[in-house]
Amino acid sequence: MGSTAVSQPASPGKGGGSKRSNSAIIVTALALFSMFFGAGNLIFPPMLAVEAGDNFWPALIGFLLTASLLPVLAVIAIALSGSNLRDLAQRAGTAFGVVFPVMAYLSIGAFYALPRTGAVSFETAVTPLFGLDSFGASAIFNVLFFGIALVLSWNPTTIMEKLGKFLTPALLVLLVAMISVAAFRWTAEPATPNAPYDDGPLTAGLLEGYLTMDSIAALAFSIVVISTLRHRGFNEGKELVGGTIAAGVGAGIMLGLVYVGLGLIGRVMPGAANFDNGAGLLAEAANLTMGGAGQAVFSAIVLLACLTTAVGLITATAEYFSEQFPGAYHVWAVIFAVASMIMATQGLEFVMTIAAPVIGFLYPPAITLIALTLIEPAFRARTRFSWAFFVPLWVSVVWSAIETLISLEWGADALTPIVQWAPMFEDGLGWVAPVVVAFLIGLIIDFARPKPAMIPGTMESVEGEDLSAEGDAVPVLQAKD
Repeated sequence: MGSTAVSQPASPGKGGGSKRSNSAIIVTALALFSMFFGAGNLIFPPMLAVEAGDNFWPALIGFLLTASLLPVLAVIAIALSGSNLRDLAQRAGTAFGVVFPVMAYLSIGAFYALPRTGAVSFETAVTPLFGLDSFGASAIFNVLFFGIALVLSWNPTTIMEKLGKFLTPALLVLLVAMISVAAFRWTAEPATPNAPYDDGPLTAGLLEGYLTMDSIAALAFSIVVISTLRHRGFNEGKELVGGTIAAGVGAGIMLGLVYVGLGLIGRVMPGAANFDNGAGLLAEAANLTMGGAGQAVFSAIVLLACLTTAVGLITATAEYFSEQFPGAYHVWAVIFAVASMIMATQGLEFVMTIAAPVIGFLYPPAITLIALTLIEPAFRARTRFSWAFFVPLWVSVVWSAIETLISLEWGADALTPIVQWAPMFEDGLGWVAPVVVAFLIGLIIDFARPKPAMIPGTMESVEGEDLSAEGDAVPVLQAKD
């Protein structure tokens, strides 16, 4: 995940309106890509290539499904629903509507993505350039890194837009150069896949794609896309929905292309198997392809890209928590910056270890929420999801909680028999079949319910139920900015 680029209002106007609309979509897609893509996203594809060996392509396809396609589907889901994450989650009940968004923002904030910016900066930008890799050096760097990020987040101005607009394209240009040189200079050698890529590489890649966190981030950040296009003159309804979807697809394509290129570096680079994380691997690749100067430029861009990402994440999470809970924005900003600094000082591997259970727990309900939102329009002529939303979402939550506890070996002997019967349990996808069954049960209940009568001239039923998702028209986006 990267930083947020703020767009200025513009109107399509007459004559050339289509060109302006297309330009707005392209700019918005680039902005969305920058929100998704931070330096942390660099580290997964190269190591996937190393671990997958000769199973590189099926593993990469699995990775792209959750790291590129799923974020696009999340953007489409928000666009079609016309809701933000909090309002969408409320449909599964108050408890889910409060807890899930909080956990989602924490996972893209202090639990994972924020400390990852510091850890990746140190291991990718500082260690290769200056040879510093001690705990003390990491501590000093992260105090400075998150201190600067906190200062920039204290009163965000146009620096966010400038950094997001120029640094991400600069990083992409450098990556394209490095990928191109690597592709022409090196040739992939046959390699034996390591577990779990030796058996079921597609599923292993799919689960690895979870760690980018972009699907959950898409649920939280998609409203920025909607607001940007609305301010650029897109009309409410089909035009705004279509523009949002186009921007999401464009960002997803860029993500996919970058991931393929990064994966190819890990596949062809000599000695890639000697590295235990993608940060060090890419730093060495920059050195081998462009020499010392290339390493210096690469380190500087990664450092600034991580800093931009950190500023954006501190701002986003602090704003959300200050709106939802007691405490001023500045208090929450300090809390998140300090917590992230402490975690980042422990190193990238520590951050990944802490984050994995949280990510593993959040993804089943997140994917379920996305899927239900995308499926619902096909049924809107017959019914509006109520139980078909509530039941599968809570099944995904309970099932995911049980599997997370098992993965942590907390009561595994007692809990495993409850869930191990499910198809794909060994692959970490045992929740899928129970959620599908729960959806069908909820759908039957919704079909059996009498359809509430509407109050004339409104989109509410006589019982007070919001029926705005019903009818044949594309829903009008009126979500909160």
